[in-house]
Amino acid sequence: MTIRDDTWKYLPLTEATYYIMLALIEPLHGYAVMQKVEQISRETVRVGPGTLYGVFDTLEKAGLISMVKEKDRRKSYALTPNGREVLLSQIKRLEIMTTNGLAVMNQL
Repeated sequence: MTIRDDTWKYLPLTEATYYIMLALIEPLHGYAVMQKVEQISRETVRVGPGTLYGVFDTLEKAGLISMVKEKDRRKSYALTPNGREVLLSQIKRLEIMTTNGLAVMNQL
């Protein structure tokens, strides 16, 4: 996988942003995203409302997520195609880092 030139400007993602975007593979509202982040990070990452909605605002302005539904003041968001590309690029970066790190550590 080659990382497209236009995705580099968003990388690297912070740990919180990475997990929030990963949770938004499916449309979710804020509280569900907080729960999903905790679940998929094996309870190593917890995001509070301030962090979550700050990240939502940044990602929405960048066109990486979009609001897909609003019901009773509860907004659901999902990744856009560009957001999915950025997330896949971050995953590729993490794979490379892990492979290189393990290779170096195995030389010791």
